[in-house]
Amino acid sequence: MSRRTVLTTAAAVAALAVTASPALAGAGSAARPPRADRLVDNRFWTSYEDWREGTAEGTTAVAGSRPGLRIAKAAGRTDYTDPHTGRTATWEYARWTAPVHRSTVPATEAIASWNARTPKGTWLQVELRGTYSDKTKTPWYVMGRWTSGDDKETDIRRTSVDDQTDGKSTVWTDTLSLNDTTTSLRITSYQLRLTLYRTPGSTATPTVWRLGAMASAIPDRFTVPASSPGLAKELTVPRYSQEIHAGQYPEYDNGGEAWCSPTSSQMIIEYWGRKPTAEDLAWVDPSYADPQVCHAARFTFDYQYEGCGNWPFNAAYAATYRDLQGVVTRLASLTELESLIAAGIPAITSQSFRKEELTGAGYGTAGHLMTVIGFTATGDVIANDPASPSDPAVRRVYKRREWENIWLRTKRYNASGKVVSGTGGVCYLYFPTKLSTAQRKALAAVGIR
Repeated sequence: MSRRTVLTTAAAVAALAVTASPALAGAGSAARPPRADRLVDNRFWTSYEDWREGTAEGTTAVAGSRPGLRIAKAAGRTDYTDPHTGRTATWEYARWTAPVHRSTVPATEAIASWNARTPKGTWLQVELRGTYSDKTKTPWYVMGRWTSGDDKETDIRRTSVDDQTDGKSTVWTDTLSLNDTTTSLRITSYQLRLTLYRTPGSTATPTVWRLGAMASAIPDRFTVPASSPGLAKELTVPRYSQEIHAGQYPEYDNGGEAWCSPTSSQMIIEYWGRKPTAEDLAWVDPSYADPQVCHAARFTFDYQYEGCGNWPFNAAYAATYRDLQGVVTRLASLTELESLIAAGIPAITSQSFRKEELTGAGYGTAGHLMTVIGFTATGDVIANDPASPSDPAVRRVYKRREWENIWLRTKRYNASGKVVSGTGGVCYLYFPTKLSTAQRKALAAVGIR
């Protein structure tokens, strides 16, 4: 069964005594701004004014209903050898460096995400450089080399970059983590650097609408305090099973059995009324059901990770659809998730658990994505779980106390009794550019603007 393996830090970290975060005691209403005691800091650049900040080297800010950043004039040329094809090509580029953002949270982890359009023959690179509490800096870490395309002749292979470390922190696929969280060392601020590439002489350009990062400092914990049930509500979200695609297109992470992340992404993309065109799906075997799931797997695939579970790549894929946005963040509690559901915003959550820890799942996993679509009157979680034998079987109801613990904890015991990592409330949020007042407030309450 496909599970995005939870990536642990390079150094072994001793499990700390369980610490109850103040942010878990109660999440507040959707109308309230993020509290200072939240352990998650989100900063995203999205407005015309945002794009005019920082340092531009050949880029220009574009106004309009969806402000963005584009190439105005190439700042230089460079050769890039694609590690997955061996092909070397020359590209011209322009670059934008964001101002330093001082995190409200002295962080142990950071995850970047972005939304962009990359026409054929263009791509982008996102880098992050952090400043530690000891005043030293990380290198410029590559957080992703990305294109929405998959043309074997004109596009690079979208990829994360392995083996990036300075001895204090390490990039694990899509996550920058401190190597040892038991010391006082933290990441106190960071900069993002965006490089846009195109074929020399071309007038094509990537357009980036959203760029940012989530920095967090979730304490080591095996359990979290129980939350009280809130408003019951269920959203009508399409149901897709990853399991019916087992054996299909094995070049993408061994086929559908490994597609929990893109399957979940496709459910929410279609909840918002978007879907691939018939032309987009022409490459899929017409005998396959739900060809859009195959499409999502292909276009979220990370050629380095060799899987479809790269978190920012899924958010970026969602944002290739008309007027959709996608971010990777963390939530502090089920109460925060309830506030999003109440506003009509479903979420894709990442969790790991042994079979006996989640009643009714029927499996255990080292890392799995599912879509939360609602809550029952008693507060139990209603999830579209793609690890189901058929589309109709995807809707599941999981016990609230079990589910919130496997999602929000950062430490757990695996089947062998070894201490391994949990995701600490990671989720993807996808939402349109045009939002209701209630939706805007619900997102702002969890730090997303």
